[in-house]
Amino acid sequence: MPVSSKYLFVASMDVEPDKESLFNEVYDQEHIPNLLKVPGVISVARYRMRELTMLIGGERKVMRFEKEPQHHALYEIESPDVLLSDSWGKAVEQGRWAQEVRPYTKNRRHILSERVG
Repeated sequence: MPVSSKYLFVASMDVEPDKESLFNEVYDQEHIPNLLKVPGVISVARYRMRELTMLIGGERKVMRFEKEPQHHALYEIESPDVLLSDSWGKAVEQGRWAQEVRPYTKNRRHILSERVG
């Protein structure tokens, strides 16, 4: 996903283990398609955290982030106003997400970033 917009919205969360299959199904088949219909949403990509091993200062280091959310969705948006629009507000409540999935999510984080370079 080459990011071309000025703004990136990241929604991160954990989900109850027994609801993970439903979480993935609803996110991919309903939630993302609904949000892609919102004017100003350019693209969406989902990721799951994995262990990170990297070289820093010539040393191999394993980074552990046990308290960080495991699931991340990156939304490329045209403007922060997209997140305040009626279309966004309706889309985030559509389908099974609000009633059958959201109650089983936790450790939620939402971040809006603006491109600087």
